[in-house]
Amino acid sequence: MLRADRGGSSWPVVVDTEAGLFYTKLRGAAQAPATLVAEIIVGRLADALGLAVPARVLIDIPPDLRADDPHEELAGLLGFSVGRSLGFQYLPEARNFRESDAPRVDADVASRIVWLDGLIQNPDRTGKNPNMLWSHDRLWLIDHGASLGFHHRWSGVTEDSPRSRSWPLGQHVLRSQATRLPFIDSDLAALLDRRVLQSAVDAVPDEYLSVDGADAFRRRAAYVAFLRKRLKEPRPFLPGAAAASEGRS
Repeated sequence: MLRADRGGSSWPVVVDTEAGLFYTKLRGAAQAPATLVAEIIVGRLADALGLAVPARVLIDIPPDLRADDPHEELAGLLGFSVGRSLGFQYLPEARNFRESDAPRVDADVASRIVWLDGLIQNPDRTGKNPNMLWSHDRLWLIDHGASLGFHHRWSGVTEDSPRSRSWPLGQHVLRSQATRLPFIDSDLAALLDRRVLQSAVDAVPDEYLSVDGADAFRRRAAYVAFLRKRLKEPRPFLPGAAAASEGRS
């Protein structure tokens, strides 16, 4: 049994399973399955960096799944989503992060969040769209589907694409709190070695990667290569990266 979350633009649903409630993003929604790929990879990277993200599970949507919402659009979306969708641990008593909450966030935590968002080129986490929740006094990161935007057009990815500095650091809701970026940069990069990157990409089901006849093995290698190049010093998503790069040239 499920119910729709009318607050989401892509019609996410709350699925009631024997293991509990899961906030579920459907594979038939707009931009999926690429958005689900981003959620899985970024979730794994956040785990490796010690940041709180809801646990992810694959949710099988059967053809006869019942919904308590009669809306025709939802019914059509469920039809397109038969198979594996992506569920997230439902956080009890959660409330949305507000821009005024920023001073509550520890500088180390804020710096790790900003660093991660730079790596994955996350366009969100702004004051208007923080994509974070408070649950039992803990800050949780959510909604990473817009990250890794390069994978929406693989034909446009070049050797230089991973080194792009076009990421809106100044618009990040935690920018003023992220005062430890220079001090934690090397340590965070060391946590995301090739093994960790490969493990994060390997968590993605083949069926999410093989759309349009793509080779899943090659596609995994492309994700790992992109992230590894983005992690090379000077990391292009950090303040001063341009000056550091010029000094080394």
